[in-house]
Formats: sequence, structure tokens, C-alpha cells
Amino acid sequence: MTIVWLFVPALAWGILPLAIAYIGGNAKNQIFGTAIGTLITSFFVLAFNGFNISAHNFILAMLAGAFWIGGQIGQYTAYQNIGVSKTMPVSTGLQLIGTSLIGVLIFGEWSTIAARILGFIGIALLVAGVFLTAYTENKNNANQKNSRQTYLVLISTTIGYLIYNTLPKAMSASGLAIFFPESIGMVLAVLSYLLSTKSLRIVTEKKSWLNVISGLIFSIAAITYIFSVRDNGVNTAFVVGQLSVVLSTIGSMILLKEHKTKRELSATILGLIVIVTGAIITTIG
Repeated sequence: MTIVWLFVPALAWGILPLAIAYIGGNAKNQIFGTAIGTLITSFFVLAFNGFNISAHNFILAMLAGAFWIGGQIGQYTAYQNIGVSKTMPVSTGLQLIGTSLIGVLIFGEWSTIAARILGFIGIALLVAGVFLTAYTENKNNANQKNSRQTYLVLISTTIGYLIYNTLPKAMSASGLAIFFPESIGMVLAVLSYLLSTKSLRIVTEKKSWLNVISGLIFSIAAITYIFSVRDNGVNTAFVVGQLSVVLSTIGSMILLKEHKTKRELSATILGLIVIVTGAIITTIG
């Protein structure tokens, strides 16, 4: 099962953006359905794993789930504005850059000079990969303004992902133990978001409930990643998990028919290679 745990997270995370785009609806439909699907899965995890978490860790896990929603709203909005093939490499690259820097600044990773050199080379590659995948050949003022605004939203909402990834490191609970409270935090954050934007009607719409499938796909990725870390180690599980960006980006161009010029396609493929290479190097560091 070690190999299965290794590749299923990348497969599921790679399929998730394609499923979201195929099911449709707006970003609010999609984020609501994803949160509800995750909550449903968490009840099965709770029945299997039991309730093995302190009140302190429960609250931290809820906060992590709530911040994940913030990051995911930005990503789902970007799918609609600029497409999956442009969103996923940029979003993934930003998360990798932010997670690496947090590891260094807060958790004291890359403690040796050699590790820091490798780490910052990896970050430089990630930055280059992000710019390559964001390359657009035929620009006009309207599209350029829309893309710029979307990328700004992606950058700002990436903070949610970074907090989601960082908070579990402050807990003394296993990955499976925090899955249920994280899902509670996700649902509460989504309901708060819908309430604040006066969009509670979303909960009655068909597309919202169809997107529960997306939550189930996300849950498969998150749960199998926990098992992959256990069986394969953090570094190996993390790097292989990044292959999801390759699957989602290429899949969106083939299955969703997202158009790219030859130069844009070349830049995207090169950018994906650079991002995966950067991820490997930062992990080694």
C-alpha cells in the first residue's frame, strides 16, 4: 500500500480542479459543496479513528480549516477568471514559496549553510516557474487588468493556505485526529462567508450540493496524504504530492479545452518543470 498512498494524493488533488470546473457553479457554490463534502467524510474518519484530540488542539484545527477556506475561495475564483491551467501552477508555486519561508523563519529549518543555499535556489526556481506559467502572449488592457486583479487575489488568499499548513505543526495531535475539527472550521467559515456576502441562498442551489463531490475528492487527497507521510516520509510524500499541479494543468488544457498559444504552452510546460524541480530542491534543503 506504500506506493498507493504515495500517488493517490497527487491524483486526487490533480483531479479536484477539473471536477470543480466540470461540475460548474460559481465560487460560492463550489466552496460550500467542498466544505460539506469534507464534513461528511470527516464523520467516517471520526467513526474509524475515534475522538483523540484535546480542546486546545481542536480549536487550532478549526482555525486551520477556516483559513483553508480563505485560500480556496481565492483559488476557485481564479478558476473562473483565468482558468485552471493558469491558476494551479501559480497557486501551487506561491504556497511552496510561502511554506518554505515559514519553515525557515519560524521553525528554524535549513539550519546549515548548505541547506540554506539549496533552499533559496529552490525558492528562486519556484518564483521563475510561477512567472513562466503566468505568461500571456496576446495581451489587451481588459484581459491584462482582469489577470492582474486575479493574481493579486491569489497572492493575498494564499495566506489562508499558509496558516492552514502551519497550524498543525503547533499541535500534538495526529493528522487523522485533526481532520474532523478542521472540517467543522471549514463549514463555519463558509457559512460566515455566505452570511457576510448575503449569499445564503447558495445552500439551496443544486450546484452547491453537486459540488459535495469535490469535497469528497479533496478528502481522499488529504487522508491518503496523511498515510503517505506515515509510510514514505514527509519529504517524499510532499514532493510526489506536487505532481498534482502537472495533472491539473495539463488536464485542464486537454479536458476543459483551455486554449494556449504555442509560446504560452511552451512557457507553461517549462514552468511546471521548474516548479517541480524547485519543490524537490527546497525539500532537500
